[in-house]
Amino acid sequence: MTETTTSSRLEAFCDGVFAIAITLLIIDIKIPSTEKIDSTADFVRALKHIAPSIFAFLLSFTIILITWVNHHNALKLGNRVSSLFIYANGFLLLTVVFMPFPSSLVGEHLLTNHAAPAVVLYDATMALQAIGWILITQAALKGRLGKSEKATLQIRKNSQFGIFAFVLYSVFAILAIWFPLIIAAVTTVTWIFWLVWGIRLKHVYN
Repeated sequence: MTETTTSSRLEAFCDGVFAIAITLLIIDIKIPSTEKIDSTADFVRALKHIAPSIFAFLLSFTIILITWVNHHNALKLGNRVSSLFIYANGFLLLTVVFMPFPSSLVGEHLLTNHAAPAVVLYDATMALQAIGWILITQAALKGRLGKSEKATLQIRKNSQFGIFAFVLYSVFAILAIWFPLIIAAVTTVTWIFWLVWGIRLKHVYN
């Protein structure tokens, strides 16, 4: 099996994992069967009750989508893979498929008096995902998997961003103990940065 074929199979497998993870986000979002709906007002009130869950779904959908785009672009920085890279990639995928769980917790508890643990777990998952990015970039650098000097330089930058993200979301996870709503809002804003980063990353091979 050629290295190009191995890279293609890895990318296809990852695409499948991302697709499943992004689909699982919506499964738990529904009006509870115990909710009594006898009028339009009751229906609207029920929708308001699940509004935090819808917010968490939209946020997590955006996160996984941006992660997939950035992952797709990052894989194009190399034209082969190593065993270490594959295992590092597996850890990143683990954090992706885990995302629906903290997402559902945030949706259920964000506007309650015990929102803190949910937001802490949410940002802790982000920090773990950052570790996944660090492991992937380090594996790529160690195996000299970059397809060019320009690509290798970008991989180094990606590693630095991974470290930055790990520190950022670790701090957020700690601060969420006292300020869960604020941290949830700030966490949402940070993904604008990752979206811009992904768009700029694409220019490396255009």
